[in-house]
Amino acid sequence: MNLFDTARLAIGNIWASKMRTFLTMLGIIIGVSAVILIEGLGNGLQVYMEDAFDALGTSSIEVILMGRGSTRNADVEDMYQLLDENPQALESMTPTVTMSGVLKIGNETYSKTAVTGVSEDYLDIKSYEIEKGRNLQYMDMKDRKAVCLVGSYVDQTYFKGRSVGETLKVGKNKLTVVGVVAQEEEELREGGTDDIVLLPYTSAARYSMTGQISRYTFTATDPDHSDEAVDLIEARLYEIYGTESAYMIVSMAQLLDTFSSMLNVMITILAIIAGISLVVGGIGIMNIMLVSVTERTREIGIRKALGAKETVILSQFVTEAAVTSVIGGIFGIGFGILMCRVATKLVVQILQVKMSVIPDAQSIAMAVGVSAGIGILFGYLPAKKAANLNPIDALRYE
Repeated sequence: MNLFDTARLAIGNIWASKMRTFLTMLGIIIGVSAVILIEGLGNGLQVYMEDAFDALGTSSIEVILMGRGSTRNADVEDMYQLLDENPQALESMTPTVTMSGVLKIGNETYSKTAVTGVSEDYLDIKSYEIEKGRNLQYMDMKDRKAVCLVGSYVDQTYFKGRSVGETLKVGKNKLTVVGVVAQEEEELREGGTDDIVLLPYTSAARYSMTGQISRYTFTATDPDHSDEAVDLIEARLYEIYGTESAYMIVSMAQLLDTFSSMLNVMITILAIIAGISLVVGGIGIMNIMLVSVTERTREIGIRKALGAKETVILSQFVTEAAVTSVIGGIFGIGFGILMCRVATKLVVQILQVKMSVIPDAQSIAMAVGVSAGIGILFGYLPAKKAANLNPIDALRYE
């Protein structure tokens, strides 16, 4: 009997007991679909996280200076010197000064608008564009000019789209709007990315009375050079302060790698837990195959009496178990893909997050392979029992 005949006979025996076969496959179906859903969630979260970091700038590096009583402090000139000396690893830099004063336009005050002092390179670092007017310029920094950029929310909501040339106040300081930053988010909202005011960092430092600028944003030439860039910044700051407690360096690329590793571990653990149901499904297949061997004892005896070899009987029952498991795996794949689509809609509607649950070909192929392997593994013991039956005892079985 060739493989085709064995498979045809196995499918015929499975089809003869459709309900029992379906209940047997249920554990495999649930296990495979659960694994595909979890892998899809992992893929979707990975893409969502990478998009979020791309928006922040995967190559960006945040530097926060605390000082901690050191007699020497790093200043803007030190940071620009570091940038100029390392063009192979560092591409750009901007000091940042967060203003605490509320925004005032006319007689209205707004506390949720982010007011930040930056350099002329800030828009390039953040991949922002100018929609109207001009960007901040070097002379604005040098002369501490009272000018600013506003986000699209401020422009549309407070100035009706005509903010360029108008004035606003940050605390008691009057600023002239010279440009509008192009809209970043799909919808304009209070407190969002587009609800911003950007002014020269030199002016912001004077207005906020801080004097010393304690926050900088660098960008590496590319994400592959982020580690080198961090090492260069850390070496220079340690040389200045003599202690690692005086500063903090946060690399977006390193954060992304850390979060990705944590996500992969979590998804792997969840997939293993979901895979337990595959083992349960395999036990169900073994149980049904043992019952099938008992029910077909006389059939086995007749076949052996007619000259069927043990390997033929063994391959028939192993094939039946494998086919049952593979069919369950195929149904599980279809159900898993359907669950991924449903999960995508639920995530969008309930969490208001644009994230797709993405099943990949690798997890689907693995699911098919695992389901077939489980069928063969758990089908071998009943098949071996059938192959070892004594034909005389089998023929006498009632």
